[in-house]
Amino acid sequence: LETNLVTDPYSISLSANGQKSQIIDFTDRKITPAGWNNLKKPELKAHEDVSIYELHVRDFSIKDKTVNNQYRGKFLAFTEKRSNGMKHLGNLASAGLSHIHLLPVSDMASVEEIESMRKEAQIPAVQNSSSLQQKMIGSVRQKDGYNWGYDPVHFSTPEGSYATDPNGNSRVLEFRQAIKSLNDVGLRVIMDVVYNHTSSVGQDRYSVLDKVVPGYYYRLNNEGKIQNSSCCPDTATEHNMMEKMMVDSVKTWAKYYKVDGFRFDLMGHHTKDNIKKVREALDSLTIQKDDVDGKKIFLYGEGWKFGSLNDILPERAMTQQNASGTGISTFNDRFRDSVRGGSFMAKTLTDQGFATGLYSDYNQLYLLGDVPSSPSGQKEMMFNLMDNIKLGLAGNLKNYKLKTPKGILKGSEVKYHGVEGSGYTSMPKENINYVDAHDNHTIWDLITAKAPYNAPVRVASKATNTEEVRTASIAEKVRMQNMSLSLVALGQGIPFFHAGDDMLRSKSGDGDSYDSGDWFNSLDFTYNNNNWGVGLPPEWRNKEEWTFWQSRLDNPKLKVSQNDILDNVVYMQRILKVRNSSPLFKLKTEKEVMDKLSFLDQEVYDKAESKY
Repeated sequence: LETNLVTDPYSISLSANGQKSQIIDFTDRKITPAGWNNLKKPELKAHEDVSIYELHVRDFSIKDKTVNNQYRGKFLAFTEKRSNGMKHLGNLASAGLSHIHLLPVSDMASVEEIESMRKEAQIPAVQNSSSLQQKMIGSVRQKDGYNWGYDPVHFSTPEGSYATDPNGNSRVLEFRQAIKSLNDVGLRVIMDVVYNHTSSVGQDRYSVLDKVVPGYYYRLNNEGKIQNSSCCPDTATEHNMMEKMMVDSVKTWAKYYKVDGFRFDLMGHHTKDNIKKVREALDSLTIQKDDVDGKKIFLYGEGWKFGSLNDILPERAMTQQNASGTGISTFNDRFRDSVRGGSFMAKTLTDQGFATGLYSDYNQLYLLGDVPSSPSGQKEMMFNLMDNIKLGLAGNLKNYKLKTPKGILKGSEVKYHGVEGSGYTSMPKENINYVDAHDNHTIWDLITAKAPYNAPVRVASKATNTEEVRTASIAEKVRMQNMSLSLVALGQGIPFFHAGDDMLRSKSGDGDSYDSGDWFNSLDFTYNNNNWGVGLPPEWRNKEEWTFWQSRLDNPKLKVSQNDILDNVVYMQRILKVRNSSPLFKLKTEKEVMDKLSFLDQEVYDKAESKY
């Protein structure tokens, strides 16, 4: 017989490390920022106007010396409007960026909230391809202040490690202050929410739900065991009270923190009905009643088709295909893979795509990926990638018609990795175009992996055949990055950028930096460096790629200059301005896209009329 003393699953404030629930009044002046009650939101006429910049709270400011030392890595860094980081975000807002997406900011298990109890890595000055940096981080990674936060404990309380004091209600006040400050510079705020799993179950220290009603809140297999297809214990939002908790939690963030959007982690682990009920609950919030326009709140998520819910209720899971017609947006992996090449799988690291040189500038890397070795095979693959990109530019509509090498095809008939079904949306806003995100490699690291590097080039001569090697220049790779961002920014649907995409951000080859510390993750808003060459990426996720990265990390010709970074910074702002210069980049319906968007290689040129 187990007897438990448990914190409240509905907690809205906590003591340090979530040990005790606290009772607060959200209307208390002590936790209400000045101007909060008459906060003016940045203008948003329609969801099609949304553009997203994904950012981790600690990455943003932990190494920004223009931020008050006490605020670095915390919510209050966003209130330092004269800091380099806030100036950067302000410039993006002025160019037309609408939303900042914050990686999870609710209570998590992985970070010790009492700062004096942590241990941070001390990194010596060693060579760019040394393994010592990651070794030092590995020795403290369970004790330092860094984690992405996808290990939730209490769904409706801000994370204490991001507050100046994890005890008391500072976390509530300071998260509100951060949201207000971002709104003041013209940016709405999206929360990354994780309701599909918790960090722990059973009698673990950070188990809450399972101590209240054992087994009920989780998805069980046929043997009665909790499933873990998400990474951790899968919650069962198809159960009424788990669904209610998720809906109530989202409403709490929307009403009392004035959050402007929610990104659902592994949304395919929730049912379509779950997310529709969230939408309905938010739509019920009004300015008159709640001081919130719930219909302006934007919803999107990962609609990947896998996992414990899809295994038992595939027709109900909120996957890409099932989201069609709901108005809820999902990430477009077809577009992502076609622009940059490869997929999320490590074996495709060197597979090139449209923007990274496939066919036209082949890297000659015959690894374990999917790219054919023959020019004819690469050309055929390139045509398919181009079809997927065009479809993404057209909102990934399942009914959009494309002229392809296979004839006229609807979006739903275009193949992705050899299988029909590339197009799956019913309206443009259901499509999120992107080329990278917090997980996997940054787009700069992917370009560095995929662009030609000491690639053999055969130069034919009457007298002799000579073999040379080619390495893409920094200028060429910057153009590859800029092209990738242009495709994201100028397509129909919602453009999504990973923070630092506009600064050639690198993580030194790290493909999964969730607990790689500040060393591999921090952003430099002085634009002096992009964090390339700070050591071999952590072995606990990247050891098999060390040989591949080592020579590249040591090569001084692969280091970017401040001017290279600034070129990228300016370019990003320029394409945001272009996107916001015309409503033609933000079409709202399938019919509008069908009527107004076409590709020149699909048209027939009328010589008599001198037009297509």
